[in-house]
Amino acid sequence: MDSKTGGLSSDEKQRQAAAELARRKVLMSYDEDEVKDAVKFIKKQDEEAKKSEKSHLETKQDEKPAISGQNKGALGVSATPVLRQVSSEEWKKYHSAWQDYYQKYYSQYYMNAAKEYVAKEQVKKIREEENLKGRGLSSDKTSGSRSVEESGVGASGAQVIASAGGSAGHDKSFKEKIQERALERAKATTRRRWMMPIIAGVAVMLMILFLQYNRLIFAPIAAYVSPGEQPSTEISAVDPTVTLTKVSGENKLIIPKLNIDVPINFEVALDDVMDAMNQGVAHYRISGASAYPGEIGNFVITGHSAGDIYSANQYKFIFSGLERLEAGDLIYVHYNGVRYTYKMTGNEVIEPTDVQKLIYETDKPVLTLITCWPLGTSRYRLLVTAEQISPSYNGANVASDEGLVKFEDEEQTMPKNEDTLFEKIWNWLMGR
Repeated sequence: MDSKTGGLSSDEKQRQAAAELARRKVLMSYDEDEVKDAVKFIKKQDEEAKKSEKSHLETKQDEKPAISGQNKGALGVSATPVLRQVSSEEWKKYHSAWQDYYQKYYSQYYMNAAKEYVAKEQVKKIREEENLKGRGLSSDKTSGSRSVEESGVGASGAQVIASAGGSAGHDKSFKEKIQERALERAKATTRRRWMMPIIAGVAVMLMILFLQYNRLIFAPIAAYVSPGEQPSTEISAVDPTVTLTKVSGENKLIIPKLNIDVPINFEVALDDVMDAMNQGVAHYRISGASAYPGEIGNFVITGHSAGDIYSANQYKFIFSGLERLEAGDLIYVHYNGVRYTYKMTGNEVIEPTDVQKLIYETDKPVLTLITCWPLGTSRYRLLVTAEQISPSYNGANVASDEGLVKFEDEEQTMPKNEDTLFEKIWNWLMGR
């Protein structure tokens, strides 16, 4: 204060003016509500100060005698200094007001600075992504809009982004793309969730069908592939003009046209024929068709035409090409060291239970081959017949039915291919 007048000195007035100017600048950076609160608070402080000063002056004037003319100034104003006593409570309020003011000012200042910094960084990131996209490089298109949105940038940050390139529309386009991609992924995920059980079910069904019906595919292929183990040239080299040829003691069936060279299992009971067919082909003897090679009567051989591809039976396709035989084709049987030659005369498809077709009167040695037909199934039986042409059968023995079960005594079904998957399951369930 001025010691002469009791008022403010020039330096104090300058400081007060500067403070007022700073106060106004600070208030301009405040939000609207904060500015109103600060203005009200400062006005209130000013009014209280004025009231206090006015009350103090009135008190001093009442206590002092009237000022003489010599103590008045030229303008009639008393030159006696007016000293104002400021209480400690007023000083506390004054300092508290200024502390609160500076606290709010710096808090708001640093907050705005932080927001603007975050906004500028996000704008920079968005621009970098746009540059990468322009050069054809991959980038996360959603990171810019997402980070701007999640960073909590206020009004000042939005203004900075808008002034930097109008990224509000850019954010909008990013959001639309994000939504579209999210919807597409959700739809794709939903489709996959629905399709996976269907695909799994179809795969299981196809696997079951393959296990059940694979022989329908592979049996026709095997019919045109050499099923035997011997080279076709060796089998074709057999000389049919030789009437009697001593051969090894191994019993086997040879069909050169089909390249078949397979063992024959003799002396097989009817109940064991299926097992014997897994070791080659089997001699099938019933009453009325019980002849051996060289005997007068019907000599019957049965074999498989189809089996599952995963079956370990190497003879499952041995008769798959039997239907390719034509009249005049040669068939050889080695039995007890002698080779018997037969010429194919015909074929016929019958029911599996029509065993009577194997039983007929004949005055010559006859060969009948049995297999299942059509290929891959056991629905019918294919019979291929042939007559012996070598060696001569003059004076040959007639086949004997001694010890064999007669066809009329019980129902008989001709042998068939291996059981399918469903048949195996059914037999297992039935305990067979």
